[in-house]
Amino acid sequence: MAETSATTETGEPASRPRRSSWKYIGPGIVVAATGVGAGDLVATLIAGSKFGYTLMWAAVIGCVVKISLAEAAGRWHLATGRTLFDGWRSIGAWTTVYFAIYVVVWGFIYGATAMSSSALPIVALFPDGPGLKFWAIVTGLIGLAFVWFNRYAVFEKVMTVLIGIMFVVVVYVAARVVPDVGASFAGLVPVLPDGSLLYTLGLIGGVGGTITMAAYGYWVNAKGWNNSSWMKVMRLDNRVAYITTGIFVVAMLIVGAELLHASQIALTSGDRGLIDLGKVLEDRFGAGTAKLFLVGFFATSFSSLIGVWHGVSLMFADFVERFRAPVDPAATEKEHAGPAAVDRQQRSLPFRAYLLWLTFPPMTLLWLDEPFGLVIAYGVLGAFFMPFLALTLLWLLNSSRTPQEWRNGWLSNGLLALAGLLFVVLCVQQVRELPW
Repeated sequence: MAETSATTETGEPASRPRRSSWKYIGPGIVVAATGVGAGDLVATLIAGSKFGYTLMWAAVIGCVVKISLAEAAGRWHLATGRTLFDGWRSIGAWTTVYFAIYVVVWGFIYGATAMSSSALPIVALFPDGPGLKFWAIVTGLIGLAFVWFNRYAVFEKVMTVLIGIMFVVVVYVAARVVPDVGASFAGLVPVLPDGSLLYTLGLIGGVGGTITMAAYGYWVNAKGWNNSSWMKVMRLDNRVAYITTGIFVVAMLIVGAELLHASQIALTSGDRGLIDLGKVLEDRFGAGTAKLFLVGFFATSFSSLIGVWHGVSLMFADFVERFRAPVDPAATEKEHAGPAAVDRQQRSLPFRAYLLWLTFPPMTLLWLDEPFGLVIAYGVLGAFFMPFLALTLLWLLNSSRTPQEWRNGWLSNGLLALAGLLFVVLCVQQVRELPW
């Protein structure tokens, strides 16, 4: 049971910092499971297949960058008692305009992508059954029903099971290919082989780097952590999340380096690359390992689906609530960011309306090619989100909006500035690569 704002489970006053403990871990597991999608695993595999262990250092830096970003989002919620969108809105009306357009366009295309990604491994596991469109619709409807009828506690438990499956499968496959330990450690030395810059930036910025990082603070509040006494707990939770993500990345790099690099096997880009890997694993290790990998592929994809269905719907509900409320830039403590507020938002019309938006309109894209203009808008808006997140957190956590004790120190400022610069470069590159 979550601790109340009055006392802890041991009877300690709520004003005292909670001791960080493994028993509290939860929101970090959710954000890790949601942030690592099938496309991220393919990108990591391709980096390993092209450059072996050489870019291992980039995976480690990426893990540190994500820890700093999620910690900043969680710290804002706990230190101020305000939600992240409340903070964005205090910066200016432009943040509202950007987020409103982004969340509508992004949700429409992401919904179709998530459902297709979850359906792919099911079709591979049951090739004589229904086709991709059928399973995509089924996974979308299951995700909708699950999030609609369950609250955060059940959601967290299911996400923990899914990330457990992901972890076991990915580490097992990495162990089966027998990693070169010496080469792995050598890969921790920063080196940029010819043609590796974009893959390096992608490894640092891509895996686990989505809008769900912004949702972390909302999951922290849903857990019952709603003031600065939970700061140590949140930081442990966040580190566990992104160290877990780092292990995923390293494991997939090992698979790419050992299984694909030496054999010069090329994968299809996008989620279908994991189907290719399943076939390679079947040839090398047999049908059992291939089927186990496909189960892990499904856990990876479906955890991202229900994570977005829950987390981004919460953000949208908060966006609508803040949009309707008057702006109060001078406020520092509000009942905007607590478990009661999250529970209310989960029952709200905007939360459920966005759930429906993520599920039903995107189903039309399963039969249609994505319209050119929509692809461009999705690409541009999505490319700008991570720079937007990093730079606005840098702004909020160095201003009077944050209590002095919890403002950024030199390390946080350095890591957020590095993240912002990295994501700006990635943003420019992604925009350049769009099919203009």
